[in-house]
Amino acid sequence: MSELSRELKLDPALAAQDGSANGQPPALRPDVAATSDEYENRQTYLQGARLHLTTAALSLCLFLTNLEIPIVVTALVDITNQLGGFSESNWVVSAYLLGYAGILIIVAKLSDIFGRKPVLLVMVLVFVVFSGACGASQSIRQLIIFRSFQGIGGAGNYAVSMVVILELVPSHKYAMYTSAISIVYSLSLLLGPILGGAIAERSAWRWIFLLNVPAGLVVVVVIFFSIPNGFPHHAKPPHERPNLGRVFSSDSIKRLDHLGTALLLLATVFLVSALEEAGKHYPWKSAFIITFLIISGLSWIAFFIWERRVTLQGNVREPVFPWRFVQSRVWIGMLLNALFLGAPWFCAAFQLPQRLQIVNSLSPLDAGVRFIPFTLAAPLGTAFAPIVAKMAKIPPIYLVLLAAILQVVGLALISTLPNTREVIPAQYGYEIIAGFGCGINITLLLLMAPFSVQERDKAVAMGSVAQFRVMGGAIGLAIITAAFNGLVMQRLSNFLSNDQLSELLLYPGTITSYPSPIQDAIRNTFADGYTLQIKILAGLAAGQIPATLLMWQKNQIMV
Repeated sequence: MSELSRELKLDPALAAQDGSANGQPPALRPDVAATSDEYENRQTYLQGARLHLTTAALSLCLFLTNLEIPIVVTALVDITNQLGGFSESNWVVSAYLLGYAGILIIVAKLSDIFGRKPVLLVMVLVFVVFSGACGASQSIRQLIIFRSFQGIGGAGNYAVSMVVILELVPSHKYAMYTSAISIVYSLSLLLGPILGGAIAERSAWRWIFLLNVPAGLVVVVVIFFSIPNGFPHHAKPPHERPNLGRVFSSDSIKRLDHLGTALLLLATVFLVSALEEAGKHYPWKSAFIITFLIISGLSWIAFFIWERRVTLQGNVREPVFPWRFVQSRVWIGMLLNALFLGAPWFCAAFQLPQRLQIVNSLSPLDAGVRFIPFTLAAPLGTAFAPIVAKMAKIPPIYLVLLAAILQVVGLALISTLPNTREVIPAQYGYEIIAGFGCGINITLLLLMAPFSVQERDKAVAMGSVAQFRVMGGAIGLAIITAAFNGLVMQRLSNFLSNDQLSELLLYPGTITSYPSPIQDAIRNTFADGYTLQIKILAGLAAGQIPATLLMWQKNQIMV
């Protein structure tokens, strides 16, 4: 079959590519089989118990993979008190994000080629196996390595699950369905810090990872039996749809963009690794950091040149990142928006619970509870935005702009918190503002993606938005960690010896072993470091404002 195209409110650049700009309906062109409506009329959607079981399994997939970020942050102090390496603790989160950021687009494209079901099953099993390995880690470096592979499985779960969810229902139900699924997804952020704190305080931190094993195996069983082979093409004649017997055929292998995949991995991994290590183990001007940044820069350039060539050639090989995305101003704005959203979304969830534990001397569980305003506001934002956009017929771009402003205001207010052990009530209001803004854009950018591209690009489009958001989180975390370490290490060295400083950065629990005046000085130094981080996050969040304006067009996307 020829490739499908959407007759929706497209950017003029995209409209020109599918022929609609010159007044020729896409359905009448020989290289386009049908409009979105005609395509959906041919679809056979899952019904009844099968639909509900599949939805529940995919929701659990999204819940578990996202839970792995916030559930760890409140337990990091406890983990490093046992394994050591508090100065490396950011890598426990970054390694997961790095695995995520490197392959989201790639896995989305693999699911186009090999089918949704087999790719999803493999990714869930990878996530389960390395969750068990994380729980068995005996050192901080082992945990970091296993976390990166766990992140690969998590990325696959997320990328394929989000595509399948939107293939379960026709497009006029996307807003309501995305809103419901986003609530489940965002609830993981709400429960993560509390569960992580409770497990670290009442049990062994290893259960944070081991609990994924039985839950993940349940998902595998449900997906295996509830999703038809060849989904979403299961109603087509056998010779036209992918199935398990043809997944690894030579024709499928030929469709893979091997070089594009390798270049994307290189570009992402070397960039994040350089930012993580800069200013900590290696100076910014060191040969190590410069080499990594050069490799990343050259890989990005080569990646886009190669993807342009593959897209324009139009042969059997399918680009992992279609060049038509780069040609669209709207899509450039959408990807930049996702990139700048990643930092406040992930980094606030990482830094604020740590600040509550170290500066405010709270237990992991108490820190998780005090973080609830942020984590509760986020799912409310994810539920609120699609419903308002759909019911009130408001172009989502207006809400995206509002959400960016809310993030900047909320984070700027958080940066004014005093360096005291007491948690002031105003902090909860600041968290609500920032969390609500993040929640709105988390769901709206994903919801807008399938309405702004051709049918053939839907999976890659959603994977791209998710990948740029996670990549923004990993890059943002690396930037604020470098800034934090630079400030804190310089100031602490003024009144701590090198041995004391090394011990404190390995085991933060040793703060209580110092006399009260020294404890206060240490906590004030850490507080200043966290304040600097939040100011940087506010600046990165502000990047969403010009990115949103870049998405502006005469006929706005409607959902």
